[in-house]
Amino acid sequence: MIHERELAGLEAGVVGLGLMGSSIAVALTIAGHPVRAVAPLKNELTAARKTIRQLLQHAAGSGLLQHSPEYYLNRMTLSEDFKILKNCSLVQECVVEDKAIKAAVYEKISAHTREQAVISSNTSAIPVSLLQELVPDPGRFLGIHWAEPAYLTRFMEITRGRQTRDSVASWVVDLAHCWGKEPTFLQKDIRGFVTNRLMYAVYRELFTLVAAGETTMEDADKAFRYDAGSWMSFMGLFERMDQLGLEDFLETFSRLFPELGNASEVPEIMQQIVRNKARGTQEARGLYAYTPEGAAAWENAFAEFNKEIYHLADRYQELKNG
Repeated sequence: MIHERELAGLEAGVVGLGLMGSSIAVALTIAGHPVRAVAPLKNELTAARKTIRQLLQHAAGSGLLQHSPEYYLNRMTLSEDFKILKNCSLVQECVVEDKAIKAAVYEKISAHTREQAVISSNTSAIPVSLLQELVPDPGRFLGIHWAEPAYLTRFMEITRGRQTRDSVASWVVDLAHCWGKEPTFLQKDIRGFVTNRLMYAVYRELFTLVAAGETTMEDADKAFRYDAGSWMSFMGLFERMDQLGLEDFLETFSRLFPELGNASEVPEIMQQIVRNKARGTQEARGLYAYTPEGAAAWENAFAEFNKEIYHLADRYQELKNG
């Protein structure tokens, strides 16, 4: 078992400093690690410095910091040079979902870290068992899948590949608890892991209903937000079934399951969005129409919501556990 005070002596590396990588770097330094963060893309470093500072300020406003943002910034090293990873016990890869790009990154990580350093990927699309074949010692590789913002959610999926050593998996699960996570540990590498398989089943049904003209995007969003959204931070799906009572589910399942969408192709509306190069609130163009000001306000409101729901869910989990 790892004690939180030991984290100060465990350097953690992050490679890939987009929004997700920057958020992970912030989460690791808040947890207590000295962080070594590498920007593998040209011109990524300048933007990352600004983003990390903003995220630390948000974390401070959320009541997560025991010291000033400057304290944590001083415990981070940001560079384009992979050599800064030389003393890292764990390196988290967070680059685009492209096998060739990841392979090039793993080659550099492996060349500049100790043989016993654990290498992990934040992938949600490529099987961990496939990625671990790209490093010299596959046994030290596994998946660590974070949610955004990484420092303000309890979520984490840890996935072992076919060759991941038991000791590596156990060590990372222990670390995750030190990071303030409630990790899901997948003993088997399944496509999409757990959270993506659940959510993409919902996405498919949403697009099926909208394409058939049976609902609108606005009404589908309201139904999900005001029903499932009202209880999901308090309980999981199986807990919800227990809470509602189980006697009606057999009949409901038998009647409804045959009616659910089972399309295997990408919905046309999503194909059109991608062809138009829309990126949602990041660029004020997506499934909905936004003004730049409205998109910015939406993101700011979401950041405030994340802060409140993090503490609220934590409080009620304690109450639920007695």
